[in-house]
Amino acid sequence: MSKYVDEIIEKVVRENPGETEFHNTVKEVLTSIAPVIDANPKYQNAALLERMVEPERVVMFRVPWVDDAGKVHVNKGYRVQFNSAIGPYKGGLRLHPSVNLSIIKFLGFEQVFKNSLTTLPIGGGKGGSNFDPKGKSDNEIMRFCQSFMTELQRHIGQDTDVPAGDIGVGGREIGYLYGQFKRIRNAYEAGVLTGKGLTYGGSLARTEATGYGLLYFTKLYLEDNGMSYKDQTVVVSGSGNVAIYAMEKAQEFGAKVVACSDSNGYVFDPEGIDVALVKQIKEVERGRIKEYAARKASATYTEGCKGIWTIKCDIALPCATQQELDLESAKALVANGVKLVGEGANMPSTLDAIEYLQSNKIMFAPAKAANAGGVATSALEMAQNSMRYSWTFEEVDEKLKGIMASIYNASKNAAKEYGHEGDLLVGCNIAGFLKVADAMMAQGIV
Repeated sequence: MSKYVDEIIEKVVRENPGETEFHNTVKEVLTSIAPVIDANPKYQNAALLERMVEPERVVMFRVPWVDDAGKVHVNKGYRVQFNSAIGPYKGGLRLHPSVNLSIIKFLGFEQVFKNSLTTLPIGGGKGGSNFDPKGKSDNEIMRFCQSFMTELQRHIGQDTDVPAGDIGVGGREIGYLYGQFKRIRNAYEAGVLTGKGLTYGGSLARTEATGYGLLYFTKLYLEDNGMSYKDQTVVVSGSGNVAIYAMEKAQEFGAKVVACSDSNGYVFDPEGIDVALVKQIKEVERGRIKEYAARKASATYTEGCKGIWTIKCDIALPCATQQELDLESAKALVANGVKLVGEGANMPSTLDAIEYLQSNKIMFAPAKAANAGGVATSALEMAQNSMRYSWTFEEVDEKLKGIMASIYNASKNAAKEYGHEGDLLVGCNIAGFLKVADAMMAQGIV
């Protein structure tokens, strides 16, 4: 591997102590692009990687809010604006107790290359808070979102930084955030947030986009290897937005989805997951996945999430959260005959798990390529906002299919060009890197 790449990885670890998630994503990306760096000394001469691994801006702030009992709480708020070489910063807001600077930086760095892959003009950023929306009333969430946006609004704009949803941030939260933004700015700038409701500038198919996009990408991957989703057994972790619509599309493609999960545990249903019931429990009632087993006689519920990967399946789609699929889980999947692992969440597999899967010739669809459909459709929402016009569901879905095919082909071709044929992880990192790198080179030392 390039000595220059080694030096940058060591520098990131040294200068960002304790930020394990950020270290891991930098190592994964930079290791993949080493052949490109070796072939292009100009990048080293321009200190390109030193600039690329350093966010353009990091904003941290306190978020005070009052609960229904009148008690004051204070959470941490973050927005990391990582790279704007190809467009305004774009990336979600995450509300979860695990959120810290390392996780936001890891997600923001990943977002730079994922957004580049979409072929759309969007840079990379990420934000959020360690606020936990679980168990909070609508009014408590509204007060938190209003306090969060009161500070965040200083740093975002439809041509500057465009946040969206992520874990803990769905249509309800985006509505509260946008309402406060509009109130403070005294302007109807719909393009400043994506994932909005359809009545105020949202896009059809945005809700489905990440899950559907994952399936469009992995379908192409399977077809290239003489397979399809038809009659395959699928396990999907998570039961949020990504997981629900991945399950829905997998079933539409002829697969049987037998398991899904939430942060407490997982359900196994040998008859096939009833996606409509999962939607009712998670999207309407905001309940826990164990309620599925209480209503479906064929299903069983198990506390704890890790065991989901011991279920025998042909295709595994981790769609819950980062680092959920570890080496032990990868070994269980391989032992049970898994053929493909497709990442729906952001970096859900640990580096040693990925290495094990690839060394055992398992097809691996990496997150920054396979789950890019969500941010791609967010960019399509921005385009519709700029035009003050809405496309039909079918129009957006067709554009999404085209984007996912473009990402798949770009990743496949880049891997082949640089001597890693068949390795989509290397391919997507190289393809995403090249566009950002060339834009940064063209814009000078900034």
